[in-house]
Amino acid sequence: MDKVLFVAAHPDDETLGCGGTILKYKKNKDEIYWLIVTSALIEEGFDQKRIASRQKEIEKVAQLYGFDKIIQLNIPTTKVDRFSMSEVVGRMSKVISDLQPTVIYLPNQSDVHTDHQTIFKAAFSCTKNFRYPYIKEILMYETLSETEFAPALSKDVFIPNVYVDIEDYFDKKVEVFQVYESEVMGNPYPRSIAAIEALARFRGSSIGKKYAEAFALLKRIR
Repeated sequence: MDKVLFVAAHPDDETLGCGGTILKYKKNKDEIYWLIVTSALIEEGFDQKRIASRQKEIEKVAQLYGFDKIIQLNIPTTKVDRFSMSEVVGRMSKVISDLQPTVIYLPNQSDVHTDHQTIFKAAFSCTKNFRYPYIKEILMYETLSETEFAPALSKDVFIPNVYVDIEDYFDKKVEVFQVYESEVMGNPYPRSIAAIEALARFRGSSIGKKYAEAFALLKRIR
């Protein structure tokens, strides 16, 4: 049995990038954990009503997936870069040390949103084998409206080398994503249901399946 940690810069990243995979781990009776790094806070201009509704969305999503635990670091969204890297690393290190996951899923290092880039760097620095020997696998996931907008440079291209068949879980993934009502876009925009299905079909075509999610494997220890 694996202990799997999904790191999300913002709520909904985990569903866009890993929704079907999360459900598949749960079906396999693995332990699944959700680390949400940022939160909408009053000091950022969010009203209490929106903050409360977002928290309800998080709780409903956690229930639909059946996470064993959710952890929220409550760093202000869009302001991650105002924190020192050592502080972000310290907070993540404590979570990882407490949970001791065997598998970690991280945002793509080249996503256009700087929050994603910073959080990847901070989390990846918490995977050194001599300090975190229980981590056996590290993967990056793609996030619609983030990953595809990275600079068109070879060093920033998301190149998947791990594919997960989510044919049996795609409909539930869409159901979960629709909990985030304010994030659902209309067609043809990147966070539309049509775009989510198009990406899943495209990734599935690489492995002869109807739907798939794709990841970049950074490390695997056997």
